Amino acid sequence: MRNTWWPPRGSSPRSLTAGFIIAGLAIALFVTVALRPSPAGSLGTPGPSAVAVATPSQTPEPTPSASAPSPTPEATPEIVLVPAPLTGLLVTAAQAQQHPIAVMVDDHAGARPQSGFNSASIVWQAPAEGGIPRYMMIFQEEVPAGVGGVRSAREYFIEWAAEWHAMYVHAGGSPQAMTTLRNQGSGQLVWNADEFRWSTAGYFWRVKSFVAPHNLYTDGTHLRKLAGVIGAKDKAFGPTWSFEPERDVEPPTGNVIKVVYPYESITYRYDPIRNAYLRFINNSKRAQIDAADGQLVTPTNVVILRMHFGPLNDAHPAKHRLEAADVGKGEAWISTGGRTIKGTWKKASAGAPTLLFDAAGRPVVLTAGQTFVQVLPLTYAFTITNGKLAPTDPTTNGALIRS
Repeated sequence: MRNTWWPPRGSSPRSLTAGFIIAGLAIALFVTVALRPSPAGSLGTPGPSAVAVATPSQTPEPTPSASAPSPTPEATPEIVLVPAPLTGLLVTAAQAQQHPIAVMVDDHAGARPQSGFNSASIVWQAPAEGGIPRYMMIFQEEVPAGVGGVRSAREYFIEWAAEWHAMYVHAGGSPQAMTTLRNQGSGQLVWNADEFRWSTAGYFWRVKSFVAPHNLYTDGTHLRKLAGVIGAKDKAFGPTWSFEPERDVEPPTGNVIKVVYPYESITYRYDPIRNAYLRFINNSKRAQIDAADGQLVTPTNVVILRMHFGPLNDAHPAKHRLEAADVGKGEAWISTGGRTIKGTWKKASAGAPTLLFDAAGRPVVLTAGQTFVQVLPLTYAFTITNGKLAPTDPTTNGALIRS
């Protein structure tokens, strides 16, 4: 008998080949089914040669190697702080390199409340004309929201601004000052920023809350732009005064400083809580306010410089302009941390710094923060009540007792 699996007689080679292929596929299918792992709960188990095919959800997690390094988190850039050259306060390196900007500010009663005090690193106040003093605010690490009212230049203010080669901001000035600015206002002493030249470019404007001439204003953003335009570029500045952080000691109470100008009196009252001096004008019960931020004016240090003033013999004697012997040396009273000491000031030339020394001739160390400099003619009065420490109790090993 003929084997039943053999192809019928007369089949072609292609048919024969197809038959073998079909048979092979059938055998392969049988083997695959036979070797498939049994479903869960069945008695069959895969043989040793069975290949398990895993779906993505069944892929086992790789076992971490003990020697494999762990991922490194991204490092946060470290902000490096440095002492600001005019205040000793810690600021960024970029802030410490901002070019100082000195702005002449009105002190007439019609200009109050002025703007810009609390952003200034140093504020100078000295007589200007007719017995009315004037301010010069020097900005460095902080950019003021508003500054004004801006007023005219005087020679001795230029020479104080020259200690930092500051951009000197003003609206005109005395003939003496304008001559200096024409000859040495391109960086030799200062960088001349006269409102008469730059107001049409939008760096200055008149505000409606005051009447002329007390209504000329600007702000820090425009002043910084103007500094770049005229060449007062940012760079590294070294300090001229020495500063130290606030001391962790019991502060005294009762330090009061009063300076008297013909036009007004200024009183500073030390606040041990703030470790700063509240500033009062003309015996007011309310401390002075900076209109730019609405906050109290509270300098950390107060310095009195005494020097000779005399009439400026220019072409306008009716204006009673003055000149000052600001180059040389004289008496100084330095107040910081509720204590006042008597010392001296020295300034070697128009562009040299005004240096401060104690009674023994050592450089004075101020508390890091803002400094107000009150410049007084020798004939002007001032009084100082030094601060006192609270009494000690001998039963507490000398520990201070607050009253």
